Amino acid sequence: MSADLLSVSGLTKRFSRGGKAFAALDGVDFAIAPGETLALVGPSGSGKSTVARCILRLVEPDAGKIRFEGQDLLDLRGAALRSMRARLQMVFQDPLAAFNPRATVARLINDPLRIHDVARRAERPAAIASLLERVGLSPDLATRHVHEISGGQRQRVAIARAIATKPRLIVLDEAVSALDVSVRADVLKLLKALQDEDGLAYLFITHDLGVVRAVADRVAVMDAGRIVEQGAPSQIIGAPSSATARALVAAAPRLLGSETV
Repeated sequence: MSADLLSVSGLTKRFSRGGKAFAALDGVDFAIAPGETLALVGPSGSGKSTVARCILRLVEPDAGKIRFEGQDLLDLRGAALRSMRARLQMVFQDPLAAFNPRATVARLINDPLRIHDVARRAERPAAIASLLERVGLSPDLATRHVHEISGGQRQRVAIARAIATKPRLIVLDEAVSALDVSVRADVLKLLKALQDEDGLAYLFITHDLGVVRAVADRVAVMDAGRIVEQGAPSQIIGAPSSATARALVAAAPRLLGSETV
């Protein structure tokens, strides 16, 4: 049996644009071990977000296999799919766009507790307060609406919502790219602390090689729907072998000033 938490093989997805079909994903293969962070990097339009949406079953691939905890995710339906989603969560780039901006913080965190039956109704206020504290926020924030709080606070709320179901893997799709540098560094430190405490694995989708150096155990480089290079961050940043990775490094000349955790 494979020791991988997540394995993706032959993942293929085609879309139509202007009446013509194109391959958003063209035979993507990678794996993530328990507790590991894999950074998926590449230029805009390379297919990174499509990979994330296929893994979460927000988009159905045309071909390929996605195995999580030994199960074929593409075969799951109904209750089995809902159960899987408790263990496989996602944090988006912009929580204000991903969630109802008029909802309260408590409502957003309560939803996964209720849907996945993580806590009884009477226990949920205490669970929400505990989750807010875990992500460095005051429980008093629970009564605020999402649109009333800062971008950094919103992303911490999104992380609290993601960890509410005690997942094993979190997919982070450009989750820190919209944050100011100092706020970004603090959120990266939070993610690392949660990973150490809970044994979380991350699929960290980003275009920022400074973030990659700060968080990743391994890096997979995408271009035109394919993985063109995989390796350790030091290898990808220090001695890239693909033209795509070389272009990413050239576009990020100030790596020495990047975030550290």
